[in-house]
Amino acid sequence: MAARCALSAPSCLTRQPFSGNKLGKRLAPCLPSPRAIAARVNAAKLPPGVEVPRVQPKLSEPFLGFTETAEIWNSRACMIGLIGTFIVELALHKGILQIIGVEVGKGLDLPL
Repeated sequence: MAARCALSAPSCLTRQPFSGNKLGKRLAPCLPSPRAIAARVNAAKLPPGVEVPRVQPKLSEPFLGFTETAEIWNSRACMIGLIGTFIVELALHKGILQIIGVEVGKGLDLPL
């Protein structure tokens, strides 16, 4: 049976003694076996009353980034922008096109 390393695998692979450590001399020769190193992870137990979902959600791939959450945030930003525009128009008594310098009410000067 191979000797078990008391440290994690990456620190055992360095093959360098640990200076300043009381256990360094004993742990320095600890090398992993040539076989793959397996790790076991123990997860924490769920609190009482919490159940694991029986069915995993099936999420579809978003089409070009159009997800429901993104569209909700885009619409909220649009509403805030529109309300901000209305407030600016009320405060300055001008339309937003007049504020940015576009002549309004004179029609388009297009040669037809």
